[in-house]
Amino acid sequence: MNLTEAKKALKTFFGYDDFRPQQSEIIDAVYQQKDSLVLMPTGGGKSICFQIPAVTLKGTCVVISPLIALMKDQVEGLRSNGIQAAYMNSTLDTMELRAIENDLMLGKIKLLYVSPEKAVTQDFLTLMKSIEVNLIAIDEAHCISAWGHDFRPEYTQLKFLKKQFPNTPLMALTATADRLTRKDIEEQLTMQNPQRFIASFDRPNISLKVLPAQKRREQIIDFIQSRPNQSGIIYCLSRKNTENLSTKLNAEGIRATYYHAGMSSSMRSKVQEDFINDKVPVICATIAFGMGIDKSNVRWVIHYNLPKNIEGYYQEIGRAGRDGAKADTLLFYSYADVNILRDIINSNDAENAEIQLAKLDNMQQYAESLICRRKILMNYFSENMEGDCGNCDICKNPPQFFDGTIIAQKAMSAIFRTQQSVGMSMLIDILRGSKRKEILQKNYDKIKTYGVGAEYSQMDWQSFIQQLIQLGYIEIAYERYHCLQLTAAAKEVLFQNKKVELVKMTSILSRRTAKKEKKVTKRERIRNELFEELRQLRKQLAQKKGIPPYLIFSDATLEEMAATQPTTSEDLLNISGVGEKKLRDFGKVFLKQIQNYIVQQSQNGSRVKGATYLVTYNLYKKGLSVEEIVQERNLHETTIYSHLAYLFEKGEDVNIKQYFSNQELDLVQTHKHKSPKEIYESLNEDVPYHIIRLCLTYLDHV
Repeated sequence: MNLTEAKKALKTFFGYDDFRPQQSEIIDAVYQQKDSLVLMPTGGGKSICFQIPAVTLKGTCVVISPLIALMKDQVEGLRSNGIQAAYMNSTLDTMELRAIENDLMLGKIKLLYVSPEKAVTQDFLTLMKSIEVNLIAIDEAHCISAWGHDFRPEYTQLKFLKKQFPNTPLMALTATADRLTRKDIEEQLTMQNPQRFIASFDRPNISLKVLPAQKRREQIIDFIQSRPNQSGIIYCLSRKNTENLSTKLNAEGIRATYYHAGMSSSMRSKVQEDFINDKVPVICATIAFGMGIDKSNVRWVIHYNLPKNIEGYYQEIGRAGRDGAKADTLLFYSYADVNILRDIINSNDAENAEIQLAKLDNMQQYAESLICRRKILMNYFSENMEGDCGNCDICKNPPQFFDGTIIAQKAMSAIFRTQQSVGMSMLIDILRGSKRKEILQKNYDKIKTYGVGAEYSQMDWQSFIQQLIQLGYIEIAYERYHCLQLTAAAKEVLFQNKKVELVKMTSILSRRTAKKEKKVTKRERIRNELFEELRQLRKQLAQKKGIPPYLIFSDATLEEMAATQPTTSEDLLNISGVGEKKLRDFGKVFLKQIQNYIVQQSQNGSRVKGATYLVTYNLYKKGLSVEEIVQERNLHETTIYSHLAYLFEKGEDVNIKQYFSNQELDLVQTHKHKSPKEIYESLNEDVPYHIIRLCLTYLDHV
């Protein structure tokens, strides 16, 4: 098998002209029967790496996937692309399983998705041995490693696969794994000299933004309302927050629901189905939601709370913009979240607490960073990034510094005078001169620094103290109830007047301010309107077929349609994401929508590319003669004939043969090697020029 066949299958089944970086090399490794470890970010195109070998090689590819919903989505997506696929898991009854087994034995299934629990049974092993398995793919492979962020004990039993099928290539795929986890995956699966493919973790279409956590709900409402009709996920730390937030959003007219592990299985399934099918655009969820979502048109992800680690955070934001179109992310950061997460780790994960706390520290540093955020993420995954990304809040709004020495001295002095025995909240209340009971009881109102920072708000002080922690002047004593304490470096500021530079609060706050809406050009308006019409059409078709809308076409594909406005089947096939089956199933109806829109805009006075051909075509389809079309459109006869020739050339149902005789066709054919002008002269101008053009077009396409 060669990569030419692979590329042909890519266009036929998936509608893409070219592979993404490293995909072809990974596929070639399968063709050479080599094991491989594939590390690609969410939305980076991992599935193509095993799906293309599956459809181009003889036999069946077995895909081990941990989540039932993900299997269902991927199988539906493959079938919609014309690929025979099935899944086996606990949702199927005996009759359904038998039917799938029969199809497998008959060689009718190219991809079979199974859960790890099913894969390790003796019955399934017997079934695998009775069919030709061309590849074993293990998705979400980080689950096999205790060093990974989502360890699942049942995955460790999969090491038998290489022993039972030593000559079948094994592919382990994951979106997030550091060096230690990668090595552990290879060892756990006993892979034989695996080739490692580590794709770029950069997802340039995703914007990155971090904001202080004050007034989160109000900011979330503004964020969503500025993005009408878009699908998004809001990740919350607690179940209660998911429920409260969804109630608040609904009260503001935003259709939202919640999802967490405390709900019944049937309720969770319904929420997931409603989200996938665009019935509910916004989900407020714990991290229990999302890993099984293969929805390509999620346009944004918000983190209501700080995630536990960068791996989880990166995987979660990667659920936005999987189709490659523009997507936004927003993370709310608070010192309180860090403390809550530390307590959770220490109480629930004593064995791996040290590793998990270190990962949390990395997450905290990312949130507090004043350098390009994407650069930090890339460095975390061992990928060096030259230059800044230009698509994060730091790059778009570089921080402005000021001399914060006095502010730093006030905070440090208050910590010193309270014997380093207060946390951040209490320290801020002291600096601002709060009269709450606890402060008065402990006589903190008597110390010299009481009230010296009253001119700054609580949010200001929170930002200043977090910066001082990040700069290494203050530490958090987690073992002493998160009290703040001074470092050796703080003494230089307190007693030697060392200068401290802090970021201006106006610089931080301006990141909250929405950019003024730029004036939309006529071209952009038309593109946006057409995109919305195509989106609504997609939704209607999906409802009729009972499938998720994105399985028809992704947002990225619709955006390209709206931008290029294809008017023929040939043009539509050139759109990324339109394969041969999609063209057969949906091409006519989408072309009709685009054509109608173009004609409508033309009638309204807008000049739209391709409109003049379509107006002529519509009149032709109504049965008007060329003379009548000329009169209707007030155009020259030659122009109308050129329109009809163009439409015929593009494969539209136009009978141009009716406009010339067989004798004229024979005369033109005799001089076919000449230019139209030369033919016209050779025939002594007896055959009209536009007839010569029609005859040449006909001869070129019959």
